[in-house]
Amino acid sequence: MYKRQRVLVVDDSAFNRKAIKEMLETSPLIEVVGTAVDGEDAMKRVIELKPDVITLDLEMPKMDGFTFLRILMSNFPTPVIVISSRDEVRFVFKAMELGAVDFIAKPTHLASTDLYNVKDELLTKIAMASSMNIDAVKPSKAIEMGRLYTAKPFTGKKAVAFPFSVVLIGSSTGGPAALNTICAMIAADVPAAFAVSQHMPAGFTRSFADRLNRFSYIKVEEASHGSVLRQGRMLIAPGGYNMTFVHDGIDIKTHLTTGGTDKFVPSVDKMFLSGAELFGHLAVAVVLTGMGNDGKEGVKALKAKGAHIIAQSEETSVIFGMPKEAIATGSVDEVLPLNSIAPAIVTACKNEALKRQTESQ
Repeated sequence: MYKRQRVLVVDDSAFNRKAIKEMLETSPLIEVVGTAVDGEDAMKRVIELKPDVITLDLEMPKMDGFTFLRILMSNFPTPVIVISSRDEVRFVFKAMELGAVDFIAKPTHLASTDLYNVKDELLTKIAMASSMNIDAVKPSKAIEMGRLYTAKPFTGKKAVAFPFSVVLIGSSTGGPAALNTICAMIAADVPAAFAVSQHMPAGFTRSFADRLNRFSYIKVEEASHGSVLRQGRMLIAPGGYNMTFVHDGIDIKTHLTTGGTDKFVPSVDKMFLSGAELFGHLAVAVVLTGMGNDGKEGVKALKAKGAHIIAQSEETSVIFGMPKEAIATGSVDEVLPLNSIAPAIVTACKNEALKRQTESQ
């Protein structure tokens, strides 16, 4: 028998509290144990009710969502799902750095029945909280872990032309913080280009890329149709689009298509499968934390072409679904804790560069 998820709803809008409560109560696997109107009220409720998961608005009177998150994660670590409007996108990633595990985009910042359109997504994300590894969620963990690594800005020659290694990274729940850690630990002169498919809705990935870029030595950007893969550059697939790759003369460029009926968008499998065809043994594929099995078919295709495959370990994954499915294929070369993944990427890319250099002599 499934354990019902005990949920605390935190929002200063009476309409939003009522709507979120009503949506959650349609599931027999969820129990709304309380509501709160601001951070102070929410902290009292947390101590009193000890909820399994919390939905959180960020802009509130008295104590805002950020202050609440800092106190909560330091004293009562609990899975938090932010429910925020698209015009508050810059706040969402700050909240995730403070320990929120996921977010849901409100259709509008106004009190509106359109909020009910997120019901299916809300129920799915609350339900998956039962399998979340809260020990892997720490405030500012990505930034602090990144600063422990002595990455240095690029001071050498200009980037070489293709071929160089191409690092393909797929992630979902918990991925933004994991990517922050990886970006902060990689020096700009790594002999590789990077491409990322992170499950994220449209309208959020540009701000996500901009925020990653603040903590990175490599250049991080949201991909456009026809973006060129370059050494020391990371391209983030835009929300709502799948990213694959095409040859264009001497360049490799991104090709964007709408997700259509795909379950996961941006699709990790579609990026991996495209990478297998174009990059083969030059690819390093990384499967990070996330729910589901996206990437499973792609890692098999990449391995068949000689790529190096890395999966995040269970103890450092917020959700072990995607890495677990990748590992089960038998195609994964290394299963590593989060803070070991960036060094492993660098080692794999440098080994490939040395191999190419030796073969050319």
